[in-house]
Amino acid sequence: MRATLRGLSTVVPATVLVQPEVRDVFAAQPGLNRLGQRIVGTSFDVSGIETRHTVLAELTRAAQADDPVFYDAASGELLLPGTKARNELYIEHATRLYLEAGAAAIAATPGLDAADVTHVITVSCTGFYAPGPDYVLARDLGLDPGVQRYHLGFMGCYAAIPALRLASQLCEADPDAVVLVVSVELCTLHLRASNDPDTIVASSLFADGAGAAIVSTREPGPGEPAYLLDGFATRITPVGEGDMAWKIGDHGFEMVLSTAVPAIIDAHITGALEPLFAQEDGLAAALAADASSEAVEHWAIHPGGRSILDKVEARLALSEAQLAPARGILREYGNMSSATVLFVLQRILDGADAARPGGEATARPAMPGERVAAMAFGPGLTVESALLTVAG
Repeated sequence: MRATLRGLSTVVPATVLVQPEVRDVFAAQPGLNRLGQRIVGTSFDVSGIETRHTVLAELTRAAQADDPVFYDAASGELLLPGTKARNELYIEHATRLYLEAGAAAIAATPGLDAADVTHVITVSCTGFYAPGPDYVLARDLGLDPGVQRYHLGFMGCYAAIPALRLASQLCEADPDAVVLVVSVELCTLHLRASNDPDTIVASSLFADGAGAAIVSTREPGPGEPAYLLDGFATRITPVGEGDMAWKIGDHGFEMVLSTAVPAIIDAHITGALEPLFAQEDGLAAALAADASSEAVEHWAIHPGGRSILDKVEARLALSEAQLAPARGILREYGNMSSATVLFVLQRILDGADAARPGGEATARPAMPGERVAAMAFGPGLTVESALLTVAG
């Protein structure tokens, strides 16, 4: 039996950032020149984001921290803590989210107990510590002391798909394997004021969130929301290595996200799908005939930004409804790096795409047997993709 993705669960921190309010804070920073102010206004306003979540309560204007670390509400100034201070906050808040998301995935999987988990895969590119989150999950969720643990670190926004691929491979090698996958990203820990366009764009997009799921060959129960994992593929584009990168600086992690990324994805998205669709003759023919949108009903595209979604929609001739789940997640949660595609997959599976004012297209609920193509983009420029079938 094929590996199955079950118990998809997502968690976000309680503090909500309202995009226009955050824009005004960044635009008012001392040292920001007039060009920087214009880039801030444009980047935030065209992001396609209305709200994001953060572990940093002090980033909201209503919060008045006695000893602020990131934002002095009294002066309106964004502060510049060092990488150690940021990572200490990662350890504190990421640990909580790993446990909350992991516990939710186990609880959402019928017939499964924590003691049944044989493998743990954790994912993150926004912080480090050891013993790490894989250890904490094993210790605090009551997993077997001999549970096998793996961590995929510092891979960027595409990392959840390799995590699911590894989980699927573990289940193929051992039919009794039950793999807990948890992705946690605290991107807002690395926000900073700057005149650099890449830094400004990152500040307008990134957010915090966690996603988790169970992968096993156990058959889902009747009516249980789940996916069959059909196949995976990786493609490195021939250009773009320097256009999307993630490095460690003295004041947090530094994102390079150039304005060339949407154009690179536009030029290479069809080629990136070829090794995935080549696994099935019908899909390969559909891709060659520019009929991918008809062969695959649902598309879980990582919403790296509104312009990226625009390029994918146009290049693959997807309908507005097929991109509605990705656009909805971007609008409500922003770009949560590796966790984001799990949010999109959950929205497709649950049919939770809410109606929007003004006649904006919404996705129809996924039906058993329908296909889903998932894609995420990250440093390299790397495209990771997966094919799934709605179980039932």
